[in-house]
Amino acid sequence: MNIAEQIRAFEEKRAALIAANTTIMEKAAEEGSTLDAEQKESFDGNEADIAEIDDHLKRLRAMEKANKSAAVPAEGQSAEDAATSRADHRIEVKAQPKLEKGIAFARLVKSFGIAKGSLGGAVSFAAARYGDQSETVAVLKGMETRGFDKIEKAEVPAGANISGNWAEALVGTESSAFADFVEFLRPMTIIGRFGSGGIPSLRRVPFRVPLITQTLPGEGHWVGEGKPKPLTSFGFSRTTLDPLKVANIAVLTMEMVRDSSPSAEAIVRDQLAEALAQRLDIDFINPAKDVAPGVSPASITFGADSIAAEGSGDADDIRVDVRSLMQKFVDANNPLSAGVWIMPAGLALSLSMMVNPLGQPEFPGLTANGGTFFGLPVITSEYAGANYLSGSIVVLVNASDIYFADEGGVSVDMSREASLEMLDSSLLQNAVADVNATSLVSLWQTNSVGFLAERTVNWARRRATGVTYLTGAAWGGPTNT
Repeated sequence: MNIAEQIRAFEEKRAALIAANTTIMEKAAEEGSTLDAEQKESFDGNEADIAEIDDHLKRLRAMEKANKSAAVPAEGQSAEDAATSRADHRIEVKAQPKLEKGIAFARLVKSFGIAKGSLGGAVSFAAARYGDQSETVAVLKGMETRGFDKIEKAEVPAGANISGNWAEALVGTESSAFADFVEFLRPMTIIGRFGSGGIPSLRRVPFRVPLITQTLPGEGHWVGEGKPKPLTSFGFSRTTLDPLKVANIAVLTMEMVRDSSPSAEAIVRDQLAEALAQRLDIDFINPAKDVAPGVSPASITFGADSIAAEGSGDADDIRVDVRSLMQKFVDANNPLSAGVWIMPAGLALSLSMMVNPLGQPEFPGLTANGGTFFGLPVITSEYAGANYLSGSIVVLVNASDIYFADEGGVSVDMSREASLEMLDSSLLQNAVADVNATSLVSLWQTNSVGFLAERTVNWARRRATGVTYLTGAAWGGPTNT
């Protein structure tokens, strides 16, 4: 024990001896007697021990005071100065550079690709490229220890400290590369923008938990004197969200993966995020997207009520369309406080550029990135069903009426030996062989690496009337002002 610990221990022992003597005297007082021989011996022995402790504490405090006067002022200008000021007891935690969102995850993927899928090799590459105290090395080592064969979220040490380092407990998986990548991915998707920037949140629910929704209300009745009371019944539906995976494959050249520049890491990050964001956005609001049991959910607009846009799309016609859509929304007992618009980014841009005869914006709260439209928040996406020739869909959704389950992680697997059918369109998973087939491309022959990214999510409408949408919205076209 050091001096401070010794002082604390002797002070605790001294207090215990005083308490023992107090007990002896209190017992004698209760009995109205003096101390017997045994009590005298205990009391006097405790007093002698207390005196010895007091003398020893004086010596310990003198040593403590002497050590304080000889202490070296702490110096933190360099690692060497800090080590000297700690009397050679060197503790060093290197501060890691703050990375852009998603770059930490891209480094994991990049290291995994260079090592051809070997976590051991990925650790070696990451240590040489990013430093053995980097977050990349910490996460890869943790996965290697647990016998993982691909990159996936796990309870592993993360941040700037390797497992076993004294400071590892300062960093948790909440700031790991996995959470970092999902945080980067979410704002890119329609579903990820709910619950931020003043936009109401979706109704978050866990996977595989039955969700009971009332679909039909009961009825009350007036009853006359002596008349039988009628019965009533209710309507309920039962929904369970199973975990479903959205996935895509990004193919990168090995030359690009080996590139050590920050831009190469950003390319890896962006390609993985884009592959997932596109599919999520399209299938979330595409009115033609039906449920594929065990594979993918139906869109929130599938089977929902819709109305057709009217007129040429000038400002007055737009107001008529919006009034009709909002009235339908309200008539279905949806609170406007939970209403959110979803529209194509191009359509929002056209609306934001419309001006009145005085040159003032017709819809000043709206931009291509969102904003507000008739007092309700707007989510825009380049994948939100835009088709200028036939018009776009504009969705009005009650955010609280959409069940949403999200695992919160992303897993990535890779291969350099696979042969891929280089298609950028989705094929039905039960399609007949060779339908829409194209020639296979060997990753090994083309010196490429394929990364398979997966995210587990699911969603469902709570009520059929919680979503309504407008079709054929050619608002703010070239002829409109």
